[in-house]
Amino acid sequence: MRDDSIIQTEYSEVMEQSYIDYAMSVIIARALPDVRDGLKPVQRRVLYDMRELGIKYDAPYRKSARIVGDTMGKYHPHGDSSIYDALVVMAQDFKKGIPLVDGHGNFGSIEGDGAAAMRYTEARLQKFTQLAFLEDLDKDVVDFMPNFDETEKEPVVLPVKVPNLLVNGAEGIAVGMATSIPPHNLGEVIEATKAYMRDANISTSRLMRYLTGPDFPTGGIVCNSDELLSIYETGTGKLRLRGKVETEKGKNGHTNVVITEIPYTMIGAGIGKFLQDVAALAETKKTNDIVDITNQSSKDGIRIVIELRKDADVDNFINLLYKKTKLEDTFGVNMLAVADGRPETMGLRAILDHVVKFQYELCTRKFTTLLAKEKEKREIQEGLIKATSVIDLIIEILRGSQDRAMAKRCMVEGNTTGITFKSQESKIMAQQLLFTERQANAILDMRLYKLIRLEIDALLKEHDETMANIYRYEDILSSHESMTTVIIEELDRYKKEFSAPRKTAIELVEQAVYVEKPVEEMQLYFLMDKFGYARCIDTATFERNKDAALAENKYICICKNTGRICVFTDIGQLHTIKVSDLPFGKFRDKGIPIDNVSQYDASKEQVLCVTSKSELNLYRLIFVTAKANMKIVDGGEFDVNKKTVASTKLAEGDTLVSVAVLKEFKDVILQSKSGFFLKFPVAEIPEKKKGAVGVRGMKLEATDEIEQVIYSIGLDPATITYKEKEFSSDRLRLAKRDGKGTKIRI
Repeated sequence: MRDDSIIQTEYSEVMEQSYIDYAMSVIIARALPDVRDGLKPVQRRVLYDMRELGIKYDAPYRKSARIVGDTMGKYHPHGDSSIYDALVVMAQDFKKGIPLVDGHGNFGSIEGDGAAAMRYTEARLQKFTQLAFLEDLDKDVVDFMPNFDETEKEPVVLPVKVPNLLVNGAEGIAVGMATSIPPHNLGEVIEATKAYMRDANISTSRLMRYLTGPDFPTGGIVCNSDELLSIYETGTGKLRLRGKVETEKGKNGHTNVVITEIPYTMIGAGIGKFLQDVAALAETKKTNDIVDITNQSSKDGIRIVIELRKDADVDNFINLLYKKTKLEDTFGVNMLAVADGRPETMGLRAILDHVVKFQYELCTRKFTTLLAKEKEKREIQEGLIKATSVIDLIIEILRGSQDRAMAKRCMVEGNTTGITFKSQESKIMAQQLLFTERQANAILDMRLYKLIRLEIDALLKEHDETMANIYRYEDILSSHESMTTVIIEELDRYKKEFSAPRKTAIELVEQAVYVEKPVEEMQLYFLMDKFGYARCIDTATFERNKDAALAENKYICICKNTGRICVFTDIGQLHTIKVSDLPFGKFRDKGIPIDNVSQYDASKEQVLCVTSKSELNLYRLIFVTAKANMKIVDGGEFDVNKKTVASTKLAEGDTLVSVAVLKEFKDVILQSKSGFFLKFPVAEIPEKKKGAVGVRGMKLEATDEIEQVIYSIGLDPATITYKEKEFSSDRLRLAKRDGKGTKIRI
C-alpha cells in the first residue's frame, strides 16, 4: 500500500460522519414516505416491479414470491421479509384507506393473524393503483435513476395523481424521528385538493370544511374534534379514538354490549389484549356486571359481545371499558415526510402545496410529451397528405431510383442525380418536393392500399384530430387555468369511481367518567404456597379448611379486600400487592404467581416475610442480616402505596436472612453457619429508622454469617432444628447482644 493512500483523521469525526450518512440513508431511503407519492422506497419499488411484470388489475394473479424475488433482484437489495411485509400491508383493507395491491390468499386478518408465506399467496395491482399511480410512466412525467447495481432504471417517484400521503397515511420509524400519518377519505381529500388549487391562500379551517378529519378503515369515532384544527395546522398532535358500541337485548332479560367497530390502534394483537383486559376486569372484581364475553367477529366485520347482568348500569360499564381498556385510545399524529430531499413535519396546507405543485409538474411534463408526439404525427400526416396529391410523381421517382437512399435523397433534398424521369417537367417538380426526413421515411414505408379513397379520407380525419389535440395541448401548457381544469377533471373521475362513504365519525365527546361502586370491606385470608402462587379466601372457607391451609401454604395472613399485601425479600425490597389484584374464590382454586401482580423477581430475590399492610401499622418488624446487623423498625414506616420500595439499608455484600413481625417475642436466637448460637432478649435490639443499617447482634468470624433466626414466645421454649436434629432453646443460656455465642456440637 502506498503511503499517500493512508488518510489520517480523528476517529470521532469518521464515526460522526458515518453515523450521519447511515441516519440519512435510513430516513430518506427506507423509513419515511415521499410527500409527492406518499410511498416509501420499498412500496414504490414493489408497485413499479409489478407494472414491469405486467401484473395488471385485469391480468391473472402472480405468486407473491415472484414479485418479491424480482423486486429484490432488480431494485431493493434488502431482506425478502421486508419486501413481502410491504406487499402484505398494501393489500390489507383494514390498514389502508384504499389498498394498492389486490391480494389472493391469506394476507392476514384484523385480529393479528399473519399472512401466509409468500410461496402460497398471489397478488396483482388494484385498478386504482394502475390508473392513479402508474398510468403515465411512459410519458416522461418523472425522472428515472439507476438501480443499486446500475443494470436497471427505476423511477425516483411514482406519478401519483391523488394525495396518497393523506389517503393511505404512513407509519415509519427512522433514526431520531418517526412518522405517523392517519388515513383519510379519498373523496374528502380530493375536494380539499381542488379547493387548494382554486385558492392557494385558503386557510386550514376552510380546508377542513372539505376534509373533516381522519377516516380510519376500522371506523370508530374521533372524539376530540376541537383539537383537529391545531393538528392539521402544525402536523402534530394526538387523536382520541373510540370504538363503536351498541346495546342489544340479550337472553333472559340481560343486556348485551356489542363492539361493532374498534379504534385503529387496536388492529392485530390489540383485539386479543382487549378481550383479556375485559376478562381481567371481572377476575379482579373491578366489575361484577360481566356474565360472558364472546368474539363473534368474522370476515363481515367486528362483533365482540359482552353479556351483562340484569341489574347492570350499562352506561357506567361502557365508561369503564373506555377508562380501563383500549376501547378508547390515542393515536399520535406526526405528519413527517420527505419533501425536497429532506424530512419535514408538515401541516395540511404544506402537504397539499407539495402535492399540487407535483400535479402541475406531472401535467406539464405529460402534455409536453404528448404535444411532441402529436407534432411528430402531424408532420408525418402532412407529408402523407402531400404525397397522395403527387402520388404519380412519387411513383415515378421510386421507379427511376436505383435504391431507397437515392429516392429519399430526391424527396428530402431535391437531388435527382441518377434518377430516370419520363420528362424534364417531372424532374423539375421532383426537385421542388422537399419533404422532411421523417415524412420521406413514412412515404417510403407506405403501403399501396393507403391510396384507396377511404384510406385517404381516414388520413385527413386523423390529421384533423391531431390538429385538435395540438391546439388543446398547447392551450393546457400555456394556460394555468386550463391545466387546473384538466387536473380537477381527472381528480373527479377518481372520486367518482373509487371513493367510498366515510367510516369514522368525527365528534366532540367528553372524557369518559366511570363511577366506581363502593366496595364493601370484608376480612379475607391471604394464602401463598412455597412456589409463590397466591390467592385469597373468605374467613368461613379458611376455618373449614384450616388444617389443609396450614399444611399446604408457606405464608398465611389476615387482610382486607381493600388493602395491600406486603412482601419482604432478602435483597432489602418491599413489594406491595393490591388484594383486589389477587384471585378470590374457592379453597381449591389455583392462585397466580406474585410475579404477575408485583415487581417481585423470583430469579433474583427470595421471600422472607409476608404480612398485610393493616397489620404492619399495628406492630413493629425485626430485621436481621447475614452479617448479623439487627434493628427494630416501626411498621408505620412502610405505609406506602408504591409497588416497590427499599425496606432497609444493607451494607455492601450483605443480605437479609430474616424479617419478622414483632408480636409476643421474648428472646431471639441467632445461629451462624459454623454452628455458633447466641440467645439474648429482644429488648436489647434498638429501634431504628428503615434507612438505618442497624447494630451488630453477634460477633462473627470473617468467613461466618448468620444462617437462621429463631424467636421464643413467653415462657415457652423454642424448638431449634440444626443439622436435621432438634433441641430445645432451654439448652442455650441467656447472654447479651453482640456476643460470640456458644458452639453447639450435635
